[in-house]
Amino acid sequence: MMKDKLVTPQRMRTQTGRVDDGLGPNTDIGARLRALYGAVQEEGVPDHLLDLLEKLDSAEQAQRSQSTGRDGE
Repeated sequence: MMKDKLVTPQRMRTQTGRVDDGLGPNTDIGARLRALYGAVQEEGVPDHLLDLLEKLDSAEQAQRSQSTGRDGE
């Protein structure tokens, strides 16, 4: 009688429709992380960050041109 009330892992998997791949809770964590990563990838880069990257590139190029100019003197 008590055994009938218990839900076994196999019965639980059947009820939820999930397939057992042997990883247990790691499967859910991995699926959620992949979904979150995919959502982040789809987001665009903010304009202010792109502006900062352009300024950094300009500063690096200016520094390189100054250092090569000094070596040639």
